[in-house]
Amino acid sequence: MNPGGSGKKKREFTDMSALALHGLQNTAGSMRRRKRVGRGESSGRGKTAGRGNKGQLSRKGSHRRAGFEGGQMRLIRRLPKRGFKSADRKAYLPVNVGALALFDEGAEVTPDTLRAAGLARGRDARIKVLGDGELKKKLCVKAHAFSAGAKSKIEAAGGQCEVVTS
Repeated sequence: MNPGGSGKKKREFTDMSALALHGLQNTAGSMRRRKRVGRGESSGRGKTAGRGNKGQLSRKGSHRRAGFEGGQMRLIRRLPKRGFKSADRKAYLPVNVGALALFDEGAEVTPDTLRAAGLARGRDARIKVLGDGELKKKLCVKAHAFSAGAKSKIEAAGGQCEVVTS
């Protein structure tokens, strides 16, 4: 047993051959056998093969469409429609001012350097700097958009904000 552990035994490797490809095994309980249905009454899943007696779902090839509730009004139709998404909406990846503290004094922070540092992750190409956090370093920050709070904090620290278009 593992002192202070989860109670499971750790597999110890006494020799390196256990680490070779021919020595690899699945963890106990990780692989489950396929359920074989319709293979005789004594198997426990014979005759109706776990589908019960009669009805739509006992037939082959049957399924209910997503969201079907047996004829009751579907949840998606019971809930009210709300809001809309603008067709020309511009999506931005948010980066807070406090996160810019990891850059060196006087550095030029561009969208590419933000992505390289892991601060802007996602599919959206545009980056918007938001005003959460504190900044004490003078930085030249280039981004697609700035919030008013972020702009004032960067300029108060002696830095400058530059809007890029690409």
